[in-house]
Amino acid sequence: MTQKMFWSAPYQTELDTVVTHVVGDRVQVEETIFFAFSGGQESDAGTLGGYAVLLAENRGIDIIYTLPTEHTLKIGDRVILRIDWDRRYRLMRLHFAAEMVLQLVYKHRPGIERIGAHISPDKARIDFANEVSLAPLFPTIEQEVALLTKDDHPIVTAFSDEPAERRYWEVKGFARMACGGTHPRSTAEIGPLRLKRKNTGKGKERIEVTLLE
Repeated sequence: MTQKMFWSAPYQTELDTVVTHVVGDRVQVEETIFFAFSGGQESDAGTLGGYAVLLAENRGIDIIYTLPTEHTLKIGDRVILRIDWDRRYRLMRLHFAAEMVLQLVYKHRPGIERIGAHISPDKARIDFANEVSLAPLFPTIEQEVALLTKDDHPIVTAFSDEPAERRYWEVKGFARMACGGTHPRSTAEIGPLRLKRKNTGKGKERIEVTLLE
C-alpha cells in the first residue's frame, strides 16, 4: 500500500522515500506526496528520483507513477520525490473554491444534481443537470464565498473510514463533504473568485471558477 502523505502534509514539497515496485517504466514508492488524478482534481507535476513523472494513476489503494523508459530505478532504491508547488497550491485553492461553490449551489437549488467536475491549475468547473441558467445565482454565491474567505475558517480534513481510505473535509457552520483531494488549511487562502456560466447542452449547466489572485 502506498502511504499517501499528501493528505497529512499537503504543503510538503519534497520527500525521501523508497522504491517498492518496478515494472518497466512503472514505479511505486513506499510513501508519496505526489497526488494522482482523482475526483476531478488533476495530478501533481514533479520528479521521482530525478526523473519526470509522466503519469500518476490510482490502482486501488496504490499509486503507480510512469517514468521515462530510460530510468534506472530499482526496488529498494532511496529516491527524492519533488512536486511543483505552484501547481499544487493552485489546484488546492481551486479545488476548495469549487467545493464552496458546489455547496452554495446546493443551498440555493435544493435537489440539483452534480454530474461532473474538473480541477486544473487555471480553472475549475462543475457540471449540473439543470434546465435553466444558474447565472442569476452568481452574485449571491460570490458574495457568500467572499464572506467565507474573509472569516478565515479552518478547513478540517480527516478519514471517515481509514481502512477504505475514505476522507472528508469540514468547515464548521458551513458544510461537510466526502472528498479525497488536497485542501488548504483555511478558507482565507482561497481569495476572491469569479464565476462564469457555460451551457454545454440541453439540460446541462456548467459553472467555471477562476481565482482573481
